[in-house]
Amino acid sequence: MTNNDIIEIKQLLETPKRIVIVPHKNPDGDAIGSTLGLYHYLIAKRHDVVVITPNDYPSFLKWISGEETIIQHESEVIKSKALIENAELIFTLDFNALNRTGGMKPELVKAKAIKILIDHHPQPEDYAKYVYSDISICSTSQMVYHFLEMLDDIKAINKAIATCLYVGIMTDTGSFRFASTTSTTHRVVADLIDKGANNAEIHDNVYDKNSYARLQLLGRALNNLKVFQRHKTAYISLSQDELNQFNFKKGDTEGIVNYGLSIENVVFAAIFIEHKKEGIVKISFRSKGDFDVNAFARNHFNGGGHINAAGGRSELSLIETLDKFISILPNYNKDLK
Repeated sequence: MTNNDIIEIKQLLETPKRIVIVPHKNPDGDAIGSTLGLYHYLIAKRHDVVVITPNDYPSFLKWISGEETIIQHESEVIKSKALIENAELIFTLDFNALNRTGGMKPELVKAKAIKILIDHHPQPEDYAKYVYSDISICSTSQMVYHFLEMLDDIKAINKAIATCLYVGIMTDTGSFRFASTTSTTHRVVADLIDKGANNAEIHDNVYDKNSYARLQLLGRALNNLKVFQRHKTAYISLSQDELNQFNFKKGDTEGIVNYGLSIENVVFAAIFIEHKKEGIVKISFRSKGDFDVNAFARNHFNGGGHINAAGGRSELSLIETLDKFISILPNYNKDLK
């Protein structure tokens, strides 16, 4: 984002605007944290703002200030469409390809509003007038913090904004343990704590309120864990029947893939989750070092993401998807070692 871009955005925000903020489908902690953080900032500047998510998100994110104002496109299509059509500005956060918004894509393509992209994924599409893209930054929530720095308005960060951005940074860095966590990240987080983010309370709300069924599902997932030592790879699978057995709710499988990656000598991990209603198998990939799961997901499973964290999908059956995955691994032996 250039200095001229910032000057123009400042001018746009000088007078009240109708603004829509959109995260990706199946929003995670960074998507909700970044959008609500920006929402609180813009509301304080007297703009008419609404966050519209493509669909629902995990219950462990539904305590965050402002969450009750979020509109879900999937359940409120007519209202969402009208808000997008009438918007003067649309911020798209934590994604950089409009197909990541699912059923919202046609409305966003048609929208006459000026679009502003803030995201840290590689290879952004050319759909926004203003683009703030940086793959070296750990989370979109940290980018929102830097965006406010660019606007010379860090002083505007209050407890609500700080809490939202802390949630996004914490979740997208695996509680600050991933390699993407830099010294700058820690300085940003320190400032957010100084501005009111209660780190212990946030961690408890996100990670330490498990249901019995969710822990039982984790047990089944770990029981399904398979390891290929010769490929330094581990994977977990969960069928639709297993999800149903343990009363699966959105977000219940969050972070499970990391158990595979925690095994000694494993550098590549995946989780395969069957979703019969959508007719797909959803996949999450994680890696250590320089094994590029973004490229792996793009090449084989209609996905993408970051070098060490990516997602994908398969329209094959769960068994066929696993067979495909296993058959591909020998081609990557050199990279995995």
